[in-house]
Amino acid sequence: MVNFLQQKKKQTFSVLTTFAIATFSLHLLVLLIFLVQGLNIRQLSIRKPPNFVQTIDGKPVVATDDLARDPQAIQQFVSKTMIAMFNWSGNLPPQRVEDIAKPQIDQGILIRTPQGGSQKVSTSSWVASFALSEDFRKGFLSAIADMTPPEVFANNPTQAISAQLNIKRVYPPVAIAPGAWRVGIVADLVQTKGSDNRKTITPFNKDLLVRAVDYFPSPLGENSTDIQKAIYSSRIDKLEIYEMRNLCLLDDYKNTNANAAYPCEAGSFIR
Repeated sequence: MVNFLQQKKKQTFSVLTTFAIATFSLHLLVLLIFLVQGLNIRQLSIRKPPNFVQTIDGKPVVATDDLARDPQAIQQFVSKTMIAMFNWSGNLPPQRVEDIAKPQIDQGILIRTPQGGSQKVSTSSWVASFALSEDFRKGFLSAIADMTPPEVFANNPTQAISAQLNIKRVYPPVAIAPGAWRVGIVADLVQTKGSDNRKTITPFNKDLLVRAVDYFPSPLGENSTDIQKAIYSSRIDKLEIYEMRNLCLLDDYKNTNANAAYPCEAGSFIR
């Protein structure tokens, strides 16, 4: 009887041991599957999206080179960004059809100036500044704030000043490195006083250094606000301006300097 109980106890222990080992092995297998799945998901999350080149008619074309950009698309990007940067109309950029008939007043956005104070820039300038590289954006936006007349935000039409950039020419981009170009722009900044329609014209002739970047759409999708959509749209061309210098107009913009990025001078307008 005692031998029978001992034998039964050994059998029970053996079954429990087998069950514990099997359960532990199953848990290890499940953990291994989770680790593999996690690594696969992480690889997908950090994988770069397929790159596109923005063509003239607005249709994306798959690029064979991630750094390739259409020259006319680069010129259009520069024109669009600079026009928006110096759009000081006193009104918010229209987001809907009704905003064109009844524009909303632009209250401006406070920015630190190079002198340490605070001045306003137009909402259009602030949104357009996201087409600049992050290290260049802060300093350039401060310079724009210093240039923007406070009268742009005046509620009285007779005291208000508006401004726009009239572009005369955008030169074809000159490659200075893989995925980087120098683009010259000849333009006039025209400021108009509301009381007497008097105009002040300031030449704006600059060399812009542009480079190819990646673009990631807004994670909020259709739930984004109008401002958020406008900010993300400034990056949709997969280009950014990372430096600006005084334009070299010598020899019809044909650079004979070995350094294609800086053909005329060492000093930058802002960096």
